[in-house]
Amino acid sequence: MQIQLVRHATLRLEYAGLTFLVDPMFSSKGELPAVPNTPNQRPNPGVELPISVEEVLVGVDAVLVTHTHFDHLDEAAIRLLSKHLPVFCQPPDREKLVQHGFEQVIAIEAEYTWQGVHLHRTGGQHGTGEIGQKMGPVSGFVLQRAGEQTLYVAGDTIWCEEVERTIVEYRPDAIVVFAGAARFLTGDPITMTKEDIIHVANAAPDSRILVAHMETWNHCLLSRRELNECLQEKQLSERVHVPQDGETISFH
Repeated sequence: MQIQLVRHATLRLEYAGLTFLVDPMFSSKGELPAVPNTPNQRPNPGVELPISVEEVLVGVDAVLVTHTHFDHLDEAAIRLLSKHLPVFCQPPDREKLVQHGFEQVIAIEAEYTWQGVHLHRTGGQHGTGEIGQKMGPVSGFVLQRAGEQTLYVAGDTIWCEEVERTIVEYRPDAIVVFAGAARFLTGDPITMTKEDIIHVANAAPDSRILVAHMETWNHCLLSRRELNECLQEKQLSERVHVPQDGETISFH
């Protein structure tokens, strides 16, 4: 299994001989507006793609969309993706994806098997209180296949009961968390903080963890440097990876 962090939440996932593209966002640097009511009002994304869109798309067998906020599926990706590719999503997003022209939209209620890979949809909380409710439903996905490692892509969620329950139930070998401690001017963070990542690491002591969703979107305030310093202090650097954009991590 190999996971390439393309940028932000966009991943190229090589799993069981298949290539999944997760949460494609292809906009050029500064092409999109800043998220309103946030501390850092600079345009998005804050960095360019590290490789070309053509390189990102080569050999992709299917697309996995955790939710359809525009930092996880933008107009550029909708325009450039083949409409023939299978697109796996959460049920609330099915109609929107069909309207975008995708011909094979598969909304996963609980689980679905495709090409021998079992995909299980998991829950999460995209923030707390009123803000969390306004952010709408989000999902993660667990991928399993006999003879392969179990992978859990948590999606845009903070540390919560749903995440803890997924770790206990599936005992994933590898976990991808979306971090950055994204936040608005009021309320708590809506993606994982460094404290949340430590919770995940402690709950899954046998898992390797990859941290994505960093240093790209204007309201993601947690930096790689700050997180890495925290991981070193907690002696977690050996199994919690904070890749640079374009970097590939192999899981053996």
